[in-house]
Amino acid sequence: MNERTVFFLSDQTGVTAETLGHSLITQFSSHDFRHVTLPFIDSDGKAREAVQKIDESGASDRRRPIIFSTIVQPEFRKIVKEADGLHLDIFDVFLEPLEQELEQQPAYESGRAHGMSDIEAYMKRIEATNFALANDDGGISRNYDMADVILVGVSRSGKTPTCLYLALQYGVYAANYPLTEEDFESGKLPDFLLKLTHKLYGLTIAPDRLRQIRKERRALGKYSSAQQVRYELRESEKIFKRYGIPRVDTTEFSIEEISSRILDSTGVERRVRP
Repeated sequence: MNERTVFFLSDQTGVTAETLGHSLITQFSSHDFRHVTLPFIDSDGKAREAVQKIDESGASDRRRPIIFSTIVQPEFRKIVKEADGLHLDIFDVFLEPLEQELEQQPAYESGRAHGMSDIEAYMKRIEATNFALANDDGGISRNYDMADVILVGVSRSGKTPTCLYLALQYGVYAANYPLTEEDFESGKLPDFLLKLTHKLYGLTIAPDRLRQIRKERRALGKYSSAQQVRYELRESEKIFKRYGIPRVDTTEFSIEEISSRILDSTGVERRVRP
């Protein structure tokens, strides 16, 4: 398999460059990519250090690196473009057409996308994250009525990371409830959830994948046995059908995809736009 080094350059965290860059290079499955993120390039010195690292990598690999950049300041962008590589500068691609269309010169201010310029939006994310942590795995059920959505499913089906992503990315108040042996035996949800069925959303997963995940956590015992996994998934499906709970199979989806499907299916409003 062909290997290429991919650099993600940013004057902030590098999240935007990584997200867009990763989305693009995944379309080229015959290549293996080595990812290198160089964040906080906010001075001439750091920009020149980035150039040196890129050129050293190209010389070592004997292949031009691919460079995704979201550096805002023109002077730093000019320096990094001295590096020998394929430059994909997101601001070059989009800023000039937007400037022409909006008839306004861009501010060239770093950190507007992921910084704390919008304190209200930032605080909404923090509050939603605290809510998700406090209402994780049935911890404080008395707060479930405040939730925008309540994820239900068997242990290790992806409830907690999905709740945290919904909170951090969109400011959504997401709680989760793990289906237990008692629930499976009765075939019913606990009483405190019955009045909240309109907020419930189920997560399911393929038996083999669930068993693999559980074995990494607890290799021995009933918890990760094939029989137990199949039993729990079968009984959880019965509960979903009994109460008409919509659900998504998380087996082959990322947290981002799972979250998007939940929001699209439920119509839950995003408190914060990413």
